Amino acid sequence: MRAVSKSAMMRCATGMIALAVLAGCEGPLDYDLRGQIGGFSTTDAAQTATTNRPPPDARGVITYPTYQVAVARRGDKVSDIAARVGLPEAELATFNGLKPTDTLRDGEVIALPRTVSSASSVDIATIAGTAIDEAPADGSVRTSTLAPAQPTATPAPPAAPSGPEPIRHKVKRGETAFTISRLYDVPVDALADWNGLDSDFTVREGQFLLIPIKTQSAPQQAAVPATNVTQPGQGSPTPTPPSATQPLPDEQVAAPVPAPDVTAEAPTNQRNSALGLPVTGTIIRTYKKGQNEGIDIAAAPGAAVKAAEAGTVAAITADADQVPIIVVKHNNDLLTVYANVEGITVKKGDRVRRGERIAALRDGDNAYVHFEVRKGFEAVDPEPFLK
Repeated sequence: MRAVSKSAMMRCATGMIALAVLAGCEGPLDYDLRGQIGGFSTTDAAQTATTNRPPPDARGVITYPTYQVAVARRGDKVSDIAARVGLPEAELATFNGLKPTDTLRDGEVIALPRTVSSASSVDIATIAGTAIDEAPADGSVRTSTLAPAQPTATPAPPAAPSGPEPIRHKVKRGETAFTISRLYDVPVDALADWNGLDSDFTVREGQFLLIPIKTQSAPQQAAVPATNVTQPGQGSPTPTPPSATQPLPDEQVAAPVPAPDVTAEAPTNQRNSALGLPVTGTIIRTYKKGQNEGIDIAAAPGAAVKAAEAGTVAAITADADQVPIIVVKHNNDLLTVYANVEGITVKKGDRVRRGERIAALRDGDNAYVHFEVRKGFEAVDPEPFLK
């Protein structure tokens, strides 16, 4: 899947990588960072806050009140599922943005364009085998009187799983599993489990995804009365902070500062700046919160991309188009992110010095680095650090 805006995809990917680094650089990417500041974490609870996907029937079909999906088996093609559920393979493939010959992952979910009937309980092979076994050896024909025909009962519709029906989301161009999980506030791991996604959480345009159903919230614990007296050595109960139950005071929001000229030359006086420029070139896109979480600096193809400050390489990964991204962790919870690069010369865990080459710019129109600075888990404007 190619995104409409390459830089938009990159900004999303780099933001998620930086958040994962702050969570400890271990385990799956998790959007729920509530409480991960100050030593208290709700990550485990957030990642188990959804129910399991209902099991499919014998054909691999899961029926909900308003739609059905089919779950692929190992080695299945789209045409195999179409034959199993009794739908034209071209119709099923087109509905899911696929081709009939496309091979599916084990457990991958395919949306059905219309309702299919329940699986037949008649085993044709068994009936045929029994008829052959019971046939006379001499080739003669036996006849028997048939019982009067009985009215055919209307088959019952397939039973739907109990509980609420999950939302069925159709992937749009530019969306990723991470943006979709954040949209519905569900763990990306649960989204992958429900839909049979691969280890890279790959989704495609036109794909239908089932959004995991959340479990009900656990009942809140009763507040400990202020008059409680504890025994020696037990410690004192922690009172509920006022901010947990009372609205925060009104905040005075400063007027936005006009964006600087996007063609401005990047700062050149780097000796006393907090961070050094990753490349010497021209800023072609400036920081804009919520739209561009960093700055894009263009220079000659193949130019060296350098570490902005001494630190440790915390992650090396890639965006949806497999373009590398590097994250370096510095002191005081500061992260720098270098995206849209190639020719990486470092690996995860390496210590780097300020100004040390870590990668190179790509060729052609892609000869720019997308550079982000993150303080804690918030993206901040890199330019004040470069002055």
